[in-house]
Amino acid sequence: MLNQKAPKITKDTARRIFLDPSSPSFFSIIRVVIVVFGALGLVALANFTFVYLKNLIFLIVLSVFFAYLLNPLVRLIRRPFKERHLEKFMPRSVAIVIAYLAVLAVFVLAISYLAPRVIEQAKEFAGNLPGYSEQIKNRVTTINERYENYQIPPQVREEVNNKITSFVGDLGGIVTGIVGGLAINLLSISPFFILIPILSFFFLKDVNMFRVSILRMFPNGLWRSRAESFLEDVNTTLAAYTRAQLISCVLIGTICTIIFYILDVNYALLLGILAGILEFIPLIGPAIIGIVAVTIAAFSSGSQAVSVGVLLAILRLVHDYVTYPRIVREGIHLHPLAIVLSVLAGEQIAGIPGVFLSIPIVAIFTVIYKHVREYRGNKGIVADLLTMESEKVVKETQAT
Repeated sequence: MLNQKAPKITKDTARRIFLDPSSPSFFSIIRVVIVVFGALGLVALANFTFVYLKNLIFLIVLSVFFAYLLNPLVRLIRRPFKERHLEKFMPRSVAIVIAYLAVLAVFVLAISYLAPRVIEQAKEFAGNLPGYSEQIKNRVTTINERYENYQIPPQVREEVNNKITSFVGDLGGIVTGIVGGLAINLLSISPFFILIPILSFFFLKDVNMFRVSILRMFPNGLWRSRAESFLEDVNTTLAAYTRAQLISCVLIGTICTIIFYILDVNYALLLGILAGILEFIPLIGPAIIGIVAVTIAAFSSGSQAVSVGVLLAILRLVHDYVTYPRIVREGIHLHPLAIVLSVLAGEQIAGIPGVFLSIPIVAIFTVIYKHVREYRGNKGIVADLLTMESEKVVKETQAT
């Protein structure tokens, strides 16, 4: 074997190319390329669909959330009849109508009681805007006089004044933009206030029909059982998220209103209601109300602004790490970093609707990952890949 002569290399054989048998075949490479381009095409199609149907998707999701909010009330109305086996005297559709009337009555009473005060405070805020501008100019003048007493060079004084003026102008623009943006967004989704109850009614009424229709897509046995378990987990997740957000809105709105009244902040009721509404927008909502409240308090006194900022920061920490996890309980188990990244990604993709939808979408993906992992019977994608790689190395070692 060692004395065997090597084949003679001629001009023809030198130009030939020999492929290693372990190299992937041409058809395997083509298949991988087709799969990659197909996946990219599906992503582009999904992005295109989401961009152009963003408002419709947002409307459907809001309707589903509203249905989740009303579902416990519908169950409560039907419970006495179910316990006595008299469900036929309280059909689900009738219970839904009663729930709608109850919610409408509470909403009308709240509006009739709060609306006059909120409108009065909003008019007061609009009327005080010129005074706030004059107050800013007076404070800048006071700062200039202090600079003269300290004999600060005119160049330094002018530069500091420019920075202060620029900061105040930017801050006023931020507050104005926030208020104006909220007003524009509320006007743009005003038709939703009519469409959401209508769609929610059908979701509540035909929820069992939708569930059965989805389950019938899967064959009997393990697949249908897995699909039913998946739907149950998704239902638990969305119900927990909706319940937590509703309780958080009411809780934060009430506490913020009390804080603003105790600290004698102007427009306390208006700011408290705004805090409760913005609580439904994760991360960005609390930041907005913090900026607005501290800015308004700063026009009264610096100590009041500091007190408002400190109390809002303490409230945020207590709620995020103590009360909110106890409100959620089951359904959503996301790390705070995952929540922050999800909100930022949602804002980049779809703006305010993306911020609103980011956390439930990520939570649903965690449910999907959980069921895929349980179905495959492994410890996770990374662990599975490492196991496959180690087995490949062992086989190659045995072969050599």
